[in-house]
Amino acid sequence: MEYLEFELPIKELEDQLVKCASIGEESEIDVTETCDKIQEKLDETKKEIYKNLTPWQRVQISRHPNRPYTMDYIKALCGDTFLELHGDRTVGDDKAMIGGLGKIGDQSFMFIGQQKGYNTKTRQYRNFGMANPEGYRKALRLMKSAEKFGIPVVTFIDTPGAYPGVEAEERGQGEAIARNILEMSRLKVPIICFIIGEGASGGALGIGVGDKVLMLENTWYSVISPESCSSILWRSWEHKEEAAAALKLTAKDMKRMSLVDEIVNEPLGGAHSNREKTFDTVRNTIVKHYKTLAALTPKELVKQRMEKYFEMGVYQE
Repeated sequence: MEYLEFELPIKELEDQLVKCASIGEESEIDVTETCDKIQEKLDETKKEIYKNLTPWQRVQISRHPNRPYTMDYIKALCGDTFLELHGDRTVGDDKAMIGGLGKIGDQSFMFIGQQKGYNTKTRQYRNFGMANPEGYRKALRLMKSAEKFGIPVVTFIDTPGAYPGVEAEERGQGEAIARNILEMSRLKVPIICFIIGEGASGGALGIGVGDKVLMLENTWYSVISPESCSSILWRSWEHKEEAAAALKLTAKDMKRMSLVDEIVNEPLGGAHSNREKTFDTVRNTIVKHYKTLAALTPKELVKQRMEKYFEMGVYQE
């Protein structure tokens, strides 16, 4: 288990707890009372730390190396029923964007999402979760197939941004993302978007237009990452914490501004601290919202979705 800098007090107490239990086993001394006291202190420390997280600390949790990625969620939700589909039928198969058909219970869904790697080799293979234009075109192809057969769409958003390379721009990165935003806005099947990690810039928006946009508690959603914002405004990454606070990128900020529909709570310590509980929560949330959306006609779905996005950014003086 890896610990972030602000989690070090938790690590210290967990180490003490392990050591205390080990001493009890080796010496056959009853250390139950001592272990209980340490556990109580550990629980209090966890609650205190995670109750007062700064925006930058939430960004750090969203990037935790043990945090579940898109494929982890899909495997947990669908088991062996998931069938991955490949290629945009034009350029190639973008490994940073995955998608395919799977079932939750008896209901089929088209799952689409950015996938990051678990180590150096797979991170390069997945291009660090940054999709090229063919990734967004693959996503659109799968969404249009889902629309054809009346299958609801679920997207998992976890990207530091769309790939900014010259070759991506040459192949029409901006057009591909814009096309997805247009087509998702008028897709005639339910769309549920789930931000499970980083939600940065157009890379997130390219699969982020939906009837319900949900954010896990320790995720972020913004036009730019705190580091990039800091480098532009201060010519240095040293002000990333300040930038994170100024960007208003946390789930609470997004909900307060009505840019997302719901904040989904994570286990104490983040999604990586109790994966099974996180998967169950995500499954139940998807099923709950799908049941509501399934009652609407295609015309009603599109109308409500359009109205929802037209209202964003409107204010009165």
